[in-house]
Amino acid sequence: MSVNVKPLADRVLVEASAAEEKTAFGIIIPDTAKEKPQKGVVVAVGPGKKDEPVTVKVGDNVLYGKYSGTELSVEGKEYLIMRESDIFAIV
Repeated sequence: MSVNVKPLADRVLVEASAAEEKTAFGIIIPDTAKEKPQKGVVVAVGPGKKDEPVTVKVGDNVLYGKYSGTELSVEGKEYLIMRESDIFAIV
């Protein structure tokens, strides 16, 4: 999971989980109807702001807002870089 990207301040690099392929009842969801995932794994963490350390750590599974962060492609993999405040919960 190591990446050559070091986020600054309170930013976090997240690898989004794959979008759901099937519903609970086994119905296959087409690409046009898939929702953007809101869950992912923290891959890299910045040092935090002065007097505000970052509370998430590498490897944490997190929930974040649907339109949070900026999409980033590093070494052929897709990531999201966002502020820690865009993260809702650690699961």
